[in-house]
Amino acid sequence: MKRRSPIDAFLRDQARRRHGDLAIATISGAAWGTAATLMLGLSGWFLAGAAMAGVAGLAAVQAFNYLLPSAGLRAFAIVRTVGRYGERFFSHRAALHALAALRPALFAGIAALPPGRALALSSGEASARLVQDVDAVETLFVRRSSAWTAAASTLAGAGAIFLASPPAAAFFITGMAAQVLALRSMGAALTAAPSAEQLTAAGRLKDALGAYVPAVAELRCFGLMEQAIDAVMARDEELSAAVRRRRDADAMLDLVQAVLAGLTLVGVAALSAGASLPLAALAVLCAFAGLEGIAGLVHASREQGGASTAIARLNATISDSVGPDMAESKDRARLVGRLQIDGLALRLGERLALVGPAGAGKTTLMEALVGLRAAPPERLLIDDRPVELDHPGWARALFAYAPQDAQLLTGSVADNLRLGAPDADEAALWQALSDAQLQARIMQLPHGLHTWIGDGGEVLSGGERRRLALARALLRPAPWLLLDEPTEGLDPATEAAVVAALDERLCRTGQGLVLISHRRAPLRLTPLQIDVRGHQSASKRQAP
Repeated sequence: MKRRSPIDAFLRDQARRRHGDLAIATISGAAWGTAATLMLGLSGWFLAGAAMAGVAGLAAVQAFNYLLPSAGLRAFAIVRTVGRYGERFFSHRAALHALAALRPALFAGIAALPPGRALALSSGEASARLVQDVDAVETLFVRRSSAWTAAASTLAGAGAIFLASPPAAAFFITGMAAQVLALRSMGAALTAAPSAEQLTAAGRLKDALGAYVPAVAELRCFGLMEQAIDAVMARDEELSAAVRRRRDADAMLDLVQAVLAGLTLVGVAALSAGASLPLAALAVLCAFAGLEGIAGLVHASREQGGASTAIARLNATISDSVGPDMAESKDRARLVGRLQIDGLALRLGERLALVGPAGAGKTTLMEALVGLRAAPPERLLIDDRPVELDHPGWARALFAYAPQDAQLLTGSVADNLRLGAPDADEAALWQALSDAQLQARIMQLPHGLHTWIGDGGEVLSGGERRRLALARALLRPAPWLLLDEPTEGLDPATEAAVVAALDERLCRTGQGLVLISHRRAPLRLTPLQIDVRGHQSASKRQAP
């Protein structure tokens, strides 16, 4: 059975939500297409008729009624202008509102993916999908009214051309349909592969820039700037080649469109040659205006291949259900918080250290608890239920997590802290900073909590960034605190102060603690320890 497309479903839902704007855009587009076609056709008839009256002599000039056609031209001009503005304004307003909902939905979908898929998606590839792919989908939404505009323009043109020659009107309709159908089929065939290559190449270029730009200092020190620039330029060449292939496809479509449009105009002119000069001029100019009226639909047809590729990539990226987030909210009230790790049962409020050499699997166990990777079988239990028996992250509400390499937002101190507790007031923020031994440093910043800390927290030192991540975890209202090397890289005095403050906080709040350390953790912090060595582990309760 064909898998349901989440993006298509989202676009349909947004179309229902924006039906008012889209309806106005459709009516405006139809009015604009009709008025533009008839205005140009009437202009041709008027000019040709006036010329013939002038040639016929003064009596014909006196008899020629130029007031009514002039009024008609002015009326059509007003309707065309208002219709064009209304179609653009309301279609783009609907599209912008839809896209404002689409990008957060995509981000939530990526976050809801199984850990293996979500973490395997590079930042550059994710950025390309959230930007370029969404921009490609925007074309479909903006052009939803173009079919009605094209239909109105074609019917108005055919009706006017019919006055000159019924066969010419039939040929005109056939020529317009041929353009749309040919460019739709050819557009999908010619642009799908180059569009996919262009989007992929853009993601790779962003990956390269994201990898090398933060390491500029190291690259300079080791004399590797030239190699880094060559690597980035190689990705840039890949993108340029993909763009050229897409432009070649566009050029081929331009040629096909020009040939079909030319044949349509020539056919209408030939079939209308037997009519009077004003009617023949009306027919040709109506056919010419009709080509402008279907331009939006033709453009959407040409972009169908790229849009289809973008939708396929987005569908492959996200999950079509909220999944873990919904389950987490439902499970939150039922969870008690009993943990069992490698056979050692932990009561709420107890403290455990995972110790062992690098690469033994300590971080793997901790990440499995919060659903960032698949859980190893039979090693982790929550409320007597093996973690691997449910979807990753099903019990995430139990944990506040500070990883070893915590990422900081490009924002203020408060922005980063409130990731742990979005509704926390400033008093709670300062308390968490105090417990992380960072309060004095933040108070020295120009704007305190609201100081901008730069890209990835570059204003702060490495140890300060680690303590800010610790404060963020301390803010989260969860029964268990998971800390991965929280004092790594700190000087002995600062480390001792952080440990003492953490011990005092745990006694005050009653939170449980699971701590990772390459060294023996302080006794007062972790009376329970598990020595992790690969797939083998030994647990023990230290003497109080």
